[in-house]
Amino acid sequence: MRRLLALMLLLPIPAAAQSAPPQSPATRAAEVRKAELDRAFEALRTAPDEAGAALVEARIRTLWAQGATPSTTLLLRRGARNVEARLPAEALEDFDAAITLQPDFPDAWYLRAQAYARAGDSAAAARDLQEALRLEPRHWAALMSLAALQEEAGNAMGALRSLEAALAINPRMPGGADRLKEQRRKAEGDTT
Repeated sequence: MRRLLALMLLLPIPAAAQSAPPQSPATRAAEVRKAELDRAFEALRTAPDEAGAALVEARIRTLWAQGATPSTTLLLRRGARNVEARLPAEALEDFDAAITLQPDFPDAWYLRAQAYARAGDSAAAARDLQEALRLEPRHWAALMSLAALQEEAGNAMGALRSLEAALAINPRMPGGADRLKEQRRKAEGDTT
């Protein structure tokens, strides 16, 4: 038995085993979540109706939320309550802390953008939306918010592009087709 063990120790280790470090459970969970997100986004794009799309949206939001640490989740919930209570300064503090803890979490940037918009700082809101989209280019809610900011700033073509991008990701968004038609009219002129 000892000879067999000694012989096994002398055999070369296969190259695949040498180059692949063991995965941590967190890394594996992130990979599984990413694969499920990819499937969910495809299902969202091809959803047959608004009801089906709403179910897929909910699943995507759940998967996104699973990427947050417990501390980040707590701060984001508290910040969202402060936004609802019309306390944007307090919400900004919570979202700042969440971003400090987890700067790679897109929803933290998205939610802080909402607080900036409520506080009247459209430029900061747009910057945070851009960061959310850099981290998660498929964040249709960030694209919709960006379209609203662009429209508010008088950039009808920019708003149209952002809205088109959001609807390419989530084509069954409630009211999306009507909003796109109206935005296209504003950006390109009356086509009727």
